[in-house]
Amino acid sequence: MTSAAATSSSTTGSSSTETIVQAVNPVKKSSFMISPEVASYFVAGGCAGAASRTVVSPLERLKIIQQVQPRGSDSQYKGVWRSLIRMWKEEGFQGFMRGNGINCLRIVPYSAVQFTTYEQLKKWFTKHGSKELDTPKRLASGALAGITSVCSTYPLDLVRSRLSIATASVSLTAVPLSTKAVPVNAIAGQQVKHALASAYHTSSAVASSLGGVTASAYTKADLTIWGMTLKIMREEGGVRALYRGLVTTAVGVAPYVGINFAAYEFLRGVVTPPGKSSVWRKLSCGALAGSISQTLTYPFDVLRRKMQVTGIQGGSIKYNGAIDALTSIVRTEGVAGLYRGLWPNLLKVAPSIATSFFTYELVKEFLIPP
Repeated sequence: MTSAAATSSSTTGSSSTETIVQAVNPVKKSSFMISPEVASYFVAGGCAGAASRTVVSPLERLKIIQQVQPRGSDSQYKGVWRSLIRMWKEEGFQGFMRGNGINCLRIVPYSAVQFTTYEQLKKWFTKHGSKELDTPKRLASGALAGITSVCSTYPLDLVRSRLSIATASVSLTAVPLSTKAVPVNAIAGQQVKHALASAYHTSSAVASSLGGVTASAYTKADLTIWGMTLKIMREEGGVRALYRGLVTTAVGVAPYVGINFAAYEFLRGVVTPPGKSSVWRKLSCGALAGSISQTLTYPFDVLRRKMQVTGIQGGSIKYNGAIDALTSIVRTEGVAGLYRGLWPNLLKVAPSIATSFFTYELVKEFLIPP
């Protein structure tokens, strides 16, 4: 009897233990699942990024071209409207959208990670609303969110930069004062004494006419996301080459994103008070916030682009690091060199950031009704 009772007691105890374990396990599993709220932030952020970059794709490409082109070249892209017209004549609508595919591929996860991280950090800094969300907390949340997002998508940004300038008729090699640069489109069929060895182009005929100097020509296969990635890894040092300029980028992105979010939330409280939240007011908040943050941190963006293209085969400009790049640019181009391309960038930032924040808020409100 005692043995039977003990067995019964043991069985009952085991059954009770299993019941407890079964009751606890679902809680453990659910703790590792992404909440609907976080998923909504992620989706809204991704939609915001794709929408914002697509509407300003031509200006985005023009900014990159103007940042990396040298001074004193007749092939320079000068002026916003003249450059856009030139881009259209040379490459058509495809030229406007060049690099936008990879830009969206990069910006969707980039923006999604950024907005999601920012929302979660705000909750963490304020202990889920128990503390006040002041400006320093917004700046810190934005800065950390920016670093997190840029580290997760940097290789795509570098490849996108290369694709953006790959077909532009601009030389990346400094031109001597006594030598006039020849636009890449006009080189074919001509005898060129001073070859533009680092010019980006796609025509093999152009490459063969460079007076015996090997140019960094791109094949059709190279002008794809995967092809450009393989080319960079093959010719410039493997996977490490895909992260060239990451430190400079992170240093520049941290204050940019921090100021961007902090300025937006501050302006939203001023420009869109209760009862005055029209579409134009919301768009104005994003446009002003983006313009302020981009202007203050633009030199970091120029340094990033310069370092990203420093590995171009045959290029004459090489930098040993961010400090070397900074001093070299200031020495050869002056302080103005750190703000090259700012005007088209400001034209791009206003609609871009405005669209980004507006789309984010719109999608978030749709997914998470108030």
